[in-house]
Amino acid sequence: MNEESLRRANAFLAAVAETTSVGEVLTVSPADVGKRIGLPDALSAARAVRALLARKRLEISDGTYRLIDARPVEPGEPEAIPRRPRRRKVKAAAGAPRERSSEPGRLTYGEVGRAAIDRLVDLGREAGTLRGNLRTLREEAREAREAKDEAERRSQALAARVKDLEGKLEMAESNLRTILTAARGNQRAETVGDAEMDAILSVLKAGGAPQEA
Repeated sequence: MNEESLRRANAFLAAVAETTSVGEVLTVSPADVGKRIGLPDALSAARAVRALLARKRLEISDGTYRLIDARPVEPGEPEAIPRRPRRRKVKAAAGAPRERSSEPGRLTYGEVGRAAIDRLVDLGREAGTLRGNLRTLREEAREAREAKDEAERRSQALAARVKDLEGKLEMAESNLRTILTAARGNQRAETVGDAEMDAILSVLKAGGAPQEA
């Protein structure tokens, strides 16, 4: 630890000891302590905390920090908790495939990439099928709407035709009664009675020919 880091760690430790007794947990965050002693940023406070943890001045307790020793860190004092050595990256031999896995049964990046591409292709096909089905359903819905509109138009036309025929039938019935009434007034009523009139009217309404009695 260089001189600047040592000075910041001891300043941090002194600020913590002013408000926290040995064996107690810190009531403020390391960032607030760093601001109080004038550290430039939160990273500097984090480095000071790491140095104090490594030299058994602080310890982690339930997600926070506990003061276990208020003695300043001496120059050249070794770390009580050694750092975990960094793993060196093994360079791939010349000509050897880089995606080969060193552990049996472990997937390589190439295999994961190919699996992802295959899955994307399958999803694309499914999306295409869904779009085709959607177009088909829209076309069927359009045809159904057109058939419904055509049926409504035909129903309206038939209703108008029936109304027109009913009007013509009523007019023909009225004319026939007028003619029969005029014939009765000319003393020809004995040839056509009420029964015959009703039969004629029923035949006209039914659209058929009168049958012989």
